[in-house]
Amino acid sequence: MVNSLVIMGPAWPLRGGLSAFDEQLVRTFTSKGINARIETFSLQYPSLLFPGKTQYSNEPAPINVNISIGINSINPFNWIRVGLRIKKECPDLLIVRFWIPFLAPSLGTISRIVKSNKHTKVIAIIDNMIPHEKRIGDQLLTKYFANAMDGFLTMSDKVSKDVKQFSSKPLILSPHPIFAHFGEAILKKDARQILGINESDKLILFFGFIRHYKGLDILLRAMATESIKNSNIKLMIVGEFYEDTQTYYDLIKDLGIAERVILHTEFVPDTDVKKYVCASDFIIQPYRNATQSGVTPLAYHFEIPMLVTNVGALADTVPNGKCGVVVSPNVEAIANGIIELYQNGISYYTPYIKEEKKKYSWEQMADNFLTLHQRL
Repeated sequence: MVNSLVIMGPAWPLRGGLSAFDEQLVRTFTSKGINARIETFSLQYPSLLFPGKTQYSNEPAPINVNISIGINSINPFNWIRVGLRIKKECPDLLIVRFWIPFLAPSLGTISRIVKSNKHTKVIAIIDNMIPHEKRIGDQLLTKYFANAMDGFLTMSDKVSKDVKQFSSKPLILSPHPIFAHFGEAILKKDARQILGINESDKLILFFGFIRHYKGLDILLRAMATESIKNSNIKLMIVGEFYEDTQTYYDLIKDLGIAERVILHTEFVPDTDVKKYVCASDFIIQPYRNATQSGVTPLAYHFEIPMLVTNVGALADTVPNGKCGVVVSPNVEAIANGIIELYQNGISYYTPYIKEEKKKYSWEQMADNFLTLHQRL
């Protein structure tokens, strides 16, 4: 039985989807009567290794979430102090968030110290077991982390298979829940009025951090195809660049699509997300490779149909022809998929989305952690 737990991972004042996820998960456990808190990073990445502009949020601290800011990812003496503190606290369960091998030494060491109390069980929630951008030493670091865990929770079959390359310990699959902290949807016409977009425009959305594996360049080339140009479809790009920006600006210019591309490339606070999503007809995820995506539950929350590519586990949660379309990650397929979305129309997909989204609850994810804990 779990009466107390600690989640070790990103949370406020760190920004982004992982922080929002951990905070909502703690709220869910708390609603079940469990004493739950987050142990987050005082230093997550050294500034030289962080590809964006800032790691920190300008928003106020979340309410009803107990957050301790304690982990320094590059200071081994800190790992010992944090580990001993949580070991003494003796929670029934330690949930450790893992998405990049760089953090394996700190998270793996703290976990080993904590579980030496012979009481706390340690379960990893895995976003990526194998990183999108691979580096020398990744496998050794990931193995070090995996060996410190008692069990694993993944959010896709793809990641489950990746975990099994490193460990045979108990594993449970629990799909990514739907974010609800972005608030209720607003009318499309109101969202477009806020953004200064014509109500009659055909508008698709690329949302999230911009990295090579997400395939924005493929989508830009699709925007230059005759079928998309003749349909006068516009693309809104909302997300911060995590790589060279000029490459994309040059591509937009060379393709001659600048008049049909709307750029909002600053980090978007949670309170502003709804106006971009609700202004759009469809959300496009043209990824080259992927595990699961936080954009998909965002689309489900606001009931926006999607185009996803058939890579990783993206297609697992988007039934083709019902909640959107699934295509290959190439220019022609993506262009044809966008046209198919418009031919079917938004209203065609809405009933399927309303039904599908029922599967992705925070309560179910929390229960899956508790079920796995019982097995350990």
